[in-house]
Amino acid sequence: MKNPSALGGARGLLLALCAPLLFLAFWHYSTAGRPFSLIPPPMDVGVQLWDLAFGGVWDDLYSRTLAEHALASISRVYGGFALAAALALPLGMMIGRIWLVRALLDPTLQLMRPIPVTAWLPLAMIVFGIGPRSAFFLVFLGAFYPILVNTIFGVRNVEPRLFEAARMLGTSNSALFWKVVLPASLPSIFTGLRLGLGFAWVVIVVGEMTGVQTGLGAIIMEARQLSRTEIVISGMITIGLLGYLSDYAVQLIGKRLLRWSPQHGG
Repeated sequence: MKNPSALGGARGLLLALCAPLLFLAFWHYSTAGRPFSLIPPPMDVGVQLWDLAFGGVWDDLYSRTLAEHALASISRVYGGFALAAALALPLGMMIGRIWLVRALLDPTLQLMRPIPVTAWLPLAMIVFGIGPRSAFFLVFLGAFYPILVNTIFGVRNVEPRLFEAARMLGTSNSALFWKVVLPASLPSIFTGLRLGLGFAWVVIVVGEMTGVQTGLGAIIMEARQLSRTEIVISGMITIGLLGYLSDYAVQLIGKRLLRWSPQHGG
């Protein structure tokens, strides 16, 4: 007898592959055999991606540099994300729980939140200079607000009956945060972490427009100027894969910590 879970997994994999395969087919038939097309066919992009990763095709300035550029971007994304989480999580918890902190900081933060990260680019280059520090700051900024907003939302929307039940069981006021507020707000916090890490990968291309020499965003912008569209698309694919793996890792951690939650622990 066939395992239902295995059948479900195979069906899910097939369904997940449908959209990429259809997109690749459309891309191929739209671009193949057109030597003057501005968009290269997928096979050319695949060859370029192989050369970026392993070399042996063109052996030019970009050959075998993918790992170097990917590691540079990963360090900036995770560094900026870690700093954003370290500041946004405690700040969001304080704003969500302490009315005085909320009255002091929330209006200013809400005023600054709609400012797009691209608008901060000139100021970041003035303050931090041209180079990695500006990129790091912009990635931090892109990850900060999603984590902050979701943390505030989670802390402020804890079910009041949970406090009543905890007090009936003898939980002291000082222990309410650790035993009630934090566990109840964890689903929203992990949503903010996923969004923040996703935005960090979105912002990395903008961040690496600040004059850095290495990074996926740096080679995308340089290849654009040289009309090397296949390198641009290869960099985009790499960012997409790294962002997907990052999000999947956060989901695995969230499922482990939220096993008690029917919506998140399954």
